[in-house]
Order: sequence, then C-alpha cells, then structure tokens
Amino acid sequence: MRPGLAGIRKTAVRPQAWRRVGTLGIGAVLAMALAAMTVTLAACDAGSQTAGDKANGNGNAQVSARVDMNANANAGVATQASASPASTSTSTPASAVKVAAHEAGQTRAQVYESVRQMTALGKQLFFDASLSGSGKLACASCHSPDHGFSPANSLSVQLGGNDMHRTGMRAAPTLKYLQSVPAFAEHYHESDDEGDESVDAGPTGGLTWDGRVDRGSDQARIPLLSSFEMGSTPAKVTAAVKAAPYAEAFRTAFGAHIFDSDEATFNAVLQALETFEQAPEIFYPYTSKYDAYLAGKTQLTKAELHGLEVFNDEKKGNCASCHISQRTMDGAPPQFSDFGLIAIGVPRNRALQVNRDPHFYDLGACGPERTDLKGRAEFCGIFRTPTLRNVALKKSFFHNGIYHSLDQAVRFYAQRDTNPEKFYPVVKGKVQKFDDLPQRYWANLNTDPPFDRKPGDKPVLDEAEIKDVVAFLNTLTDGYKAGNKAGNQAAAN
Repeated sequence: MRPGLAGIRKTAVRPQAWRRVGTLGIGAVLAMALAAMTVTLAACDAGSQTAGDKANGNGNAQVSARVDMNANANAGVATQASASPASTSTSTPASAVKVAAHEAGQTRAQVYESVRQMTALGKQLFFDASLSGSGKLACASCHSPDHGFSPANSLSVQLGGNDMHRTGMRAAPTLKYLQSVPAFAEHYHESDDEGDESVDAGPTGGLTWDGRVDRGSDQARIPLLSSFEMGSTPAKVTAAVKAAPYAEAFRTAFGAHIFDSDEATFNAVLQALETFEQAPEIFYPYTSKYDAYLAGKTQLTKAELHGLEVFNDEKKGNCASCHISQRTMDGAPPQFSDFGLIAIGVPRNRALQVNRDPHFYDLGACGPERTDLKGRAEFCGIFRTPTLRNVALKKSFFHNGIYHSLDQAVRFYAQRDTNPEKFYPVVKGKVQKFDDLPQRYWANLNTDPPFDRKPGDKPVLDEAEIKDVVAFLNTLTDGYKAGNKAGNQAAAN
C-alpha cells in the first residue's frame, strides 16, 4: 500500500537530479548540458557493461572503454551530488563533463562530441524497422513521438513477432519522463535531506511495468529480443546496422572495429538508444499547459482548476498520493508519479490472447516476466505507477490496456468499489470482483481513498468532477504555448 497524500508530501519532494546521478551514467547528464537545460534533472544510466562483455572482441572493448569512461565519472558526480543536492544551475552538468573528460583522458569537447554522435545515432536506430526480425517494426512503431512516445493506435497490446501477428500481455508504456525513475528497491526510503527517511514507501522504481530493469539500455534490450515484439537477435541487429546508411557514422562513434563482434555492436546499439532517449528537449521538455501555469505564464480554466483540486483532495480523487502534482523542494517540475508499485485490481482484459487460459495471471512484480521475486506473495499484483504527463495522448490505459479513454480510467478509480458491476463480470447475480488477481493476493490491494468505499455508497466523484479531472489531465500534454490557442488545440488532438 502506498502512503497517503500527507506521507507523500513529506517523502516525495525529491531533488531527483543529484540523488540519481551518482548511480547512473554520465552520458545523459552530458545530453542535458548540450540541451542547455535551465534546471538540473536526473539522468538515466548509460553505464558500464559487464566484465564479460569486455572479452567479446576488439569492437566490444571499444564500447566498454567508452562506457567505462561514464562509469568512472560517476564517482566524481556522486560526490558532487551529495555535496549539493538541491542545485538547479547548469554548471553541474558542465562540471560532470569536466570529470568525465579528466577520467577518460579526453577533452571536454571530445566528450560532448561523443554524446552528440550517440544521440544522433540513437535517433536513427529508434526509427529503423530493419533492426527487427520482421523488418517492419521499429521502436517508434510502438512509441510514437506524436503520442507522447506511446502507441498511436488503441490496441490494448501491440502486434509484433516475425509475422507481425503475435501479441504480448502488456500495454506499451510511454518512454517520456523516465529520467527520474529510481532503481528498483523493495523498501524505498528518501534521504534525510529529501524527506522523512523513516518512511518506507514500499516497492519503488524500475523502468518497466514490473520494475525489473533500471537502465535504459536494459529496457531497450527487452523489445529487441522479445519473440512477440521486435523478435530480433544481436546478429540480425548487427547485419541491419552494417547495411544502414548510418553505418559509417556508427564506426566513427564506436570505433573502426565495432562490427567485428555482434555482441559489441548490439551493446553499442543499446547505448545509443539509451542516450537518445535521454535527450531533454525530446523526452522531458516540461512544456505542458500545467508547467506554464506553475511558472505563472498562463491560467487554468475553471474546469481545469477544479479538476486539479479534486485530483489533489485526499478525500476525493486522492490522485496526487501517487501522481505527485507539486514542484519538488528544489523547484523542479512534478513528475506526476511517485514511481511506486501498487495493486489496484484492474479488471481482466479478456481480449488478450494470454488470458484465454483461465489459469494464467499477469502478476506484475512477482511474474511471469519478472522472475527474481517469484514466489513472494507480497509482490503479486503490483505494477509501477506511470507518469500522467501526456496521458491525454494515450489510447489505452493500465498495464493490460483494458480501457481506451481517460473518462473510463478515471471512472474506474471513482466507482470501482461503489459500482463494481460496471467493471467486473457478474455471474449468477454475483460480481466477480478483482477477477485478474487470485484471492490469496487481495491483501496487496490498495485501500486508500478513493478505494475505501463499499457497494451502495455514493461514488467519490460525481459526473461533473470526473469531467473536470479529465480536463485537468489534458493540461499535462507537452507542446503548449501561451497565447497560441490554435496550436495548443492541435497539440491536444
């Protein structure tokens, strides 16, 4: 169970940037500096490969050398992080560049150029369908830039595999605003500088629905190798890159012998994708109407403002208990997630092929995709809380894509317990509540408001309040420009 709003307000005002940089790669920090960000934000790892990777030939050694440069720089960045956790200037990324350059025996200009090259390559790789086994599926196929890097269609789960007809079990999540997600921890505590370190926020972090990977490169590995997603192999990826128009640029960035080893090439591809996915101006620009509102550059409408009030109200929506809407202590924009893993009893999506087996259950952190927590009942049924930024651009909601509109999603929260027959099957007059979670795990279900009511009670939100919360959620879409009504309407659509 996640803490209530009062607890979250104590523990979630987290200067994300420097708490995470100490454990993450310097590549993304450099990307922030290159983008001339005016606030310091956390960076996703572009960190070191394993020792085993270094033995995979000359090309892999070159990749490892570049990545080790990032890993060696981390110690210096971590020291600076702990010394100044609330820094918001752009001088620290520049200092990180200096540290990286010193540790790697390179000039600052060379380090910047390396990150620039990897970012450019990562973008080309992101849109390259030839990396997949079918030759028809790119990263961008399921993570559309025009839809907040989530799917452009309303399918619950996306089609993939070598025949482009296979399906998985989970909705494709957004790739935006992942830079602040902490590494997975079973018991998450803030530092004393960031909040009340005595508060255990429970399972928190990780970049996937079940929190099983912490690094962007590891996240990218999953769909590339999955038989029901891109269905590729390191050899196929290497062949595609060698034949691509950017092959020479790839050699320039990673060394003349990079293609000597499939494993080295594949690792370099993952590193480039990770670096691209940390480009601040693309993946965490903070350009929504709500950001403009927080900066005093625009006003919310009456409906949007009321929706925000309901969203924050502990006795109403209580949405902010998990989807934090306030600036952090150091003034950084809110992430609209506490990154915690939570069980809310989403209905079973019977349209999914895997659910044709009545004995199959997607239990999130305890399996089946994640295996290290298998058999640990307290982790069954919990999934990571996604950011709500750009949520209005999504066309499927929750981990199994069961709903296809914001109204449906908000209505589920508001009426799950008061009107369960609207969401769950009714058999012989009895509602089969929580039909996608075996009863032995029901103790994990969240019971904080609005999930603290019973059938026959008045729903926590009325129709007007549901509508206003949806109106507020629409203010979280990036691309807002104060005074540009036509352009903002186009961005919203």
